[in-house]
Amino acid sequence: MSKVIIEVKDIKTHFGTNIVHDGVTLNIYEGEIFGLLGGSGSGKSVLLKEMIMLMQPTEGEITVLGQNLSSISLEEAHILRTRWGVLFQSGALFSSLTVEENIGVALREYTNLEEDLINDLVRLKIDLVGLPVHSSSLYPSQLSGGMKKRAALARALAMEPKLLFLDEPTSGLDPVGAQEFDELIVKLRDLLGLTIVIITHDLDSIFNIIDRMAVLGDKKIIAKGTLEEILQSSHPFIEAFFKGERAKHRIGGSHGR
Repeated sequence: MSKVIIEVKDIKTHFGTNIVHDGVTLNIYEGEIFGLLGGSGSGKSVLLKEMIMLMQPTEGEITVLGQNLSSISLEEAHILRTRWGVLFQSGALFSSLTVEENIGVALREYTNLEEDLINDLVRLKIDLVGLPVHSSSLYPSQLSGGMKKRAALARALAMEPKLLFLDEPTSGLDPVGAQEFDELIVKLRDLLGLTIVIITHDLDSIFNIIDRMAVLGDKKIIAKGTLEEILQSSHPFIEAFFKGERAKHRIGGSHGR
């Protein structure tokens, strides 16, 4: 059994009388691409935000890279945040900074590296995610949707993380761009030894690159495991999402790399 990188134990999340999670438990293992799936309002994004300490659950425990987030000190939290990267759905690039400056933000903020070395590392990340060299001097408003995603991914990788969180990484991309981005995610996982947590509704991503997944619904996890295990569930959401017209041609096809 692989090492557990993230442990979510009996998480309950309430916003007033609104219950988002009512006992969510899952483990994410080293080196896997793990999907968080579910319908709108099922609590996927809330759970991800709890994993990266942007929100706190009402009850339960989350352990990330051996650190219990409910009892972590400010100093420990600061160090832990440098060990993961996050790609938000919109990219969340700083509009007033160039691509090069966006990628270098964390390096300049959290390290004492010489400027020349930072510039070298930034150029390395730009090349790693497949951006053209000239893009380094461009501003986010001058980038295509796919380039914005790659620039944001390069920024997420700036601190050499071992854990990567991706929120709808292929949303807004055309089919070719989405496929290329999926292939890039797998390549980076294998090359850098990453563990990746991904929120997605993209059926191609789900069927082709995700190793295991958890499907949220009814305030709980309604199914978890490999695609083959998920497809054994008769829950209405599973039936509609995975066995509807859009997914039928994929059932029985090859899954994985």
